[in-house]
Amino acid sequence: MTDMTEPDRTETPAGEQGSPQTRKPGVTKRGGGDPATRGRTTIADGVVEKIAGLAARDVLGVHAMGSGLSRTFGAVRDRVPGGSKSVSRGVKAEVGELQTALDLEIVVDYGVSISDVAHAVRENVIAAVERMTGLEVVEVNIAVSDVKLPEEEDEEPEPRLV
Repeated sequence: MTDMTEPDRTETPAGEQGSPQTRKPGVTKRGGGDPATRGRTTIADGVVEKIAGLAARDVLGVHAMGSGLSRTFGAVRDRVPGGSKSVSRGVKAEVGELQTALDLEIVVDYGVSISDVAHAVRENVIAAVERMTGLEVVEVNIAVSDVKLPEEEDEEPEPRLV
């Protein structure tokens, strides 16, 4: 949106502009106010999903993100030349203009308190998303889809991003 405000002018009775000496000093408006309010910033769902995915992986007790099927497809995709690791796997965000809601699917390590891990994930994700985007996080829904047992082999080792 462009603000087309006219500068303060004095006009002569004939409709002509007055000389520069007749203008009020120091009243020139340019751009219409605070620079931070000139324009709009939009944040894509994928950006919020990446931030949330990285923040969730930082919590001790989170073994992996996503369901078994998505992790299997992700492992195949990661091995393809040119493929990249999906840090947003297991995260779905709905982003509005001022708020966002997140759904996370996690796999926890055996022996940890699931409620404690979920609480820590929720806190870490909310702090990271709100700090980096300025959006208000209205909810973080967490679904624990699996427990990683000590004797189970990893389909794909999850990178610990520290």
